[in-house]
Amino acid sequence: MRTLHSFICGVLLLTSFSAYAQDAYPSKPIKIVVPFPPGGTSDILARTIGQKLFQEWGQPVIIENRPGAGANIGADAVAKSSPDGYTLLILSTIHMINPSLYKNLTFDPIKDFAPIGMIAETSQVVLVHPSLPIKSIQELIDYAKEHPKALNYSSAGNGSQPHLSAELFKSMTGANMVHIPYKGAPPAITDLIAGQVSLTFATAPSAVPVVRSGQARAIAVTTLKRIAALPDVPTVAESGVVGYESAGWNGLVGPAGMPSGVIEKLSAALTRILRTPEIRKQMIDQGADPVIMTPMQFAHYLGIERSKWASVVKISGAQID
Repeated sequence: MRTLHSFICGVLLLTSFSAYAQDAYPSKPIKIVVPFPPGGTSDILARTIGQKLFQEWGQPVIIENRPGAGANIGADAVAKSSPDGYTLLILSTIHMINPSLYKNLTFDPIKDFAPIGMIAETSQVVLVHPSLPIKSIQELIDYAKEHPKALNYSSAGNGSQPHLSAELFKSMTGANMVHIPYKGAPPAITDLIAGQVSLTFATAPSAVPVVRSGQARAIAVTTLKRIAALPDVPTVAESGVVGYESAGWNGLVGPAGMPSGVIEKLSAALTRILRTPEIRKQMIDQGADPVIMTPMQFAHYLGIERSKWASVVKISGAQID
């Protein structure tokens, strides 16, 4: 009888402590892991969200960049971290692509994470160096066919969405271009500006500043609709490549097993942030479209994305070099 009584008391104590921990959350600094180098889209969005969480809760939000292995290193670290809500991850399109490219992933990008919510959808922007006589998608296709392998394009890395966007474009148009992978978006764009590569497919928040400064020429965006940040730049599809589309996104997750109360607090805070007029304007001006999803909606979306990108990988023929 004492054993049963002790067990019941223990369960009640544990339940009370768990409830208290959720109510008290956050009671210490939160870390958001960005599995890419500083300066890219995921990093920009993480710092925007982190600053607003700090203002709302008064707890420091540390942004930790852990790039490498196609964004797998940072994701793996979060998947294996304590599910207490103090270590989060900026999940992105590449994490739904990787299962089709890597045979031995050390984590499952859906099962090993607790979805919190979407942050934003983004387009890729096709950028060319200003010295090239290319001002449209059709001119790019014609030039690539007339000068086989004369054009090289940079990407954020093997298997990244910019890489797949370009390979899908090649497979649909017959454009002959050489892939030059980089470790992240910033160096890929830096070398485009320097003229070391001819063009790149860059995520909009990374691309918009260099277009506005005149350091690169935008000839198309990869989504089905034009983006507000570059309203005069046509889509690839409306430029003649019918059916072409490549949209990306970023979201917030934690390790699987997080308490439901903590997930709800984070989801509610993220929703408030994304509804803030200044944040919406800031993201849209950068080329990102804020998107609000509940944890359940985001979980459903991730399943769809994983299937979609498996098909894109197969169609494009892309491989990890």
